[in-house]
Amino acid sequence: MSRRTRRPRPARPTPATCPCGLSAAYDDCCGRLHRGQAQATTAEQLMRSRYSAFAVGDEAYLLRSWHPTTRPPGADLDPGLRWVRLEILGTTEGSAFHTTGSVEFRAHYTQGGRTGSLHENSRFVRHDGAWVYLDGLTED
Repeated sequence: MSRRTRRPRPARPTPATCPCGLSAAYDDCCGRLHRGQAQATTAEQLMRSRYSAFAVGDEAYLLRSWHPTTRPPGADLDPGLRWVRLEILGTTEGSAFHTTGSVEFRAHYTQGGRTGSLHENSRFVRHDGAWVYLDGLTED
């Protein structure tokens, strides 16, 4: 009898449409970044890919895309929390020509049958040539 080796799977099923809010398939959009086939070219693209990583439960990508000086030991994903929609409210710098940038966003979720949202202004920097999440200020 042969033994089959299981490949690790995302914590949640892979969606057809990308959770980041752009009109693209997940595999062609943020999935490429999560799999390491591409890097974010802007702070906003990294922010969208991180939101998608929360939505699909990709803790490894979240930690890889976090600046080493502010990265926690784990992402502490809540299996009862479902991210349902992302709104980009504004961006500052963060283009291919910048080394810093910020993205203000509102992320909508459901948890225990209740809806809620997280409003944050996230800061991003380039580290070893790649965009990474530095930190964020949340608002009520």
